[in-house]
Order: sequence, then structure tokens, then C-alpha cells
Amino acid sequence: MTEMQFVQLGASGASVSEVGLGCMGMSGCYGPANDQESIATIHAAFDAGITMLDTGDFYSAGHNELLIRDALKTAPASQRERAFVAVKFGSMYNTIHGPDSKNLGLDCRPNAVKNFLTYTLRRLDRDHVDLYQPCRVDPAVPIEDTVGAIADMVKAGHVRHIGLSEVNARTLRRAHAVHPISALQIEYSLFSRGIEKEILPTARQLGVTVVAYGVLSRGLLSDNASATQHVGGTRPRMPRFSDENFPRNAALADALRVIAKEMNLSTAQLALAWVLAQGDVIPLIGARRRDQLREALGALDVTLTPNNLMRIRKNVPFEAVAGTRYAPAVLAHLDSEM
Repeated sequence: MTEMQFVQLGASGASVSEVGLGCMGMSGCYGPANDQESIATIHAAFDAGITMLDTGDFYSAGHNELLIRDALKTAPASQRERAFVAVKFGSMYNTIHGPDSKNLGLDCRPNAVKNFLTYTLRRLDRDHVDLYQPCRVDPAVPIEDTVGAIADMVKAGHVRHIGLSEVNARTLRRAHAVHPISALQIEYSLFSRGIEKEILPTARQLGVTVVAYGVLSRGLLSDNASATQHVGGTRPRMPRFSDENFPRNAALADALRVIAKEMNLSTAQLALAWVLAQGDVIPLIGARRRDQLREALGALDVTLTPNNLMRIRKNVPFEAVAGTRYAPAVLAHLDSEM
């Protein structure tokens, strides 16, 4: 495997690995996961040079943060010291993630921000979070107030860098005027390219690094796309997995697989390599097993030529993707879609 490269996160000067490990799936968001295998996967990511771990305090009611705590405690000191932990907050549930869980909305009031952080630091058993970010924009709270509260925690030494998630260009500018924003986490893949119109150019202009999640479109961009439609977790609620849309999207994944096979790659490797080829974007690898991680890391060995990129664009046009990335009711509350 090609040696891991490191990039600067925004204008903050923080050095992080060129890919991060998205840990959400380790807490059952896409079906059952095994804690010991998850911890082993985090350790394997460290061994491969990955430093960024992405989590949320609401991933199975804090389970994900406790899992990362255990992984950090059992990792070598040198890897533990290099770990860069990014935490999202703000989403509230009335139960742990599962069939009976209910989203109670957002709370990004200044006092809530500081309360969430207090519990996060206790669960992680750390004195600071490297990157702290509201998971969504709370429509009841000006973004200036939320970012200002995090900025207070930066001054107090409990947060190193501030990030945002799923915001539009206008909100990004407003937040950046309060305190430098280091990273913007947002969905970006061959199947989800809406940020290219305005959000990505604005982030680049401001010196904000885009951290891309959903780079495999929740498993659609893989060799096993046909097996993902009825898998548990959140997929059944996603429009792209509906009985009407799924066949069309699976056909697009098949077209990408043909190109990948000719290049001796898996579909997932080519999809991840495409995101890496976009430049200053850090993709999150959503692996919850070591074999998934090994496969994904193979993308680091891939260099896509202009001809490769043109062929991918021709055979997998994102305009042909059927269905939105979230249900309409969810999109209506996403700042990035406004």
C-alpha cells in the first residue's frame, strides 16, 4: 500500500491523514456490528497511518465514543498521541439507535453545546476534542451563537478546531466570520455531487477543508450493491434504495464495476479513488471490519488519469442517479439543501 500522506485541515495548521475513518457503522447504524472487530479495525487504521477518527455523541447514545475510548486506550502511545478525534453533536433521540428510536430534533443552543461537550469528554476520557462540530444547523439558533459557544471552548482548551456539517455556502461564510472554520463535513460521492456548484468553491475560497462522508453512497458503489437494498439500519428509509429507484442505481454501479474490473480494482476502490482525485477533499472510510478497511485503502495506490475521469463521468453520470440522498422530509430541514 502507498504510504499514507498527510494534509492540512483548513487554515488551522492541523495535520491529518489524507483519509479518515468514519466510525458510525460500528454502532449499528447499518446493521449489527461487533465491538471487538470494530476496535481491531480502528487499530488497523492506526497501523495504516490513519489519524482522523470521525464520530458523533448520538451514535447509539454514546456507544461510539466509548468504543473509540477503548480503542485509544489499547493502542500504542505513539498512535494514541497522533489520533485526531472529530465529534459531531446536537442530535437528540429518545432511545438508543434501533427500530424504536425517535429523533427529537436538534439543540445547538450555547449552553447545550457546552453540556454535550462535557459528556463527550467524559466518554472519550480526554481533556479535549480535536474537531467539534454541530451535526446539522439548528433553525432555532443563529449559527453565530453556536459557533461562538464552541469558540469559548477553544479558548478554554477543550476544543482544538471548529467544524460544521451539512451547511450551505451562506451559513459557512457567516460561521467563518465568527471563528475560523477548519472543516466542513458533507456528503460527496459519484452519486452525490451537489456541493460542486456553490458549497465546495466557497469552502476552497475560505480555506475550509471538505471532509466527505457517504463516499460509497451507503454501499451502492460497491461490488455487492445488489445485496444492500434490504440490509437493516437506515438504508430502507433512503429513496435511492426504494423498489422504484434501486434497479436504476444498481445499473449505474454495474457500469462503474465494469471500469473498475478493467483497472483491477473493486468498485469501492474506484469510487473512493474518484473522491481522492478531486483534490483537497478528505474522504471518510466507513469500514467497520478490517477486511473492508484493507479493500478501501487500496484506493490510495490508484492514480486516475484525465481519460479515466472522463470515462467515469460518461458511464456513471450523476444526473442519472434515481432518488435523492435523503427523504424529502429530511432534505427540507438540511441547511445544505437550502
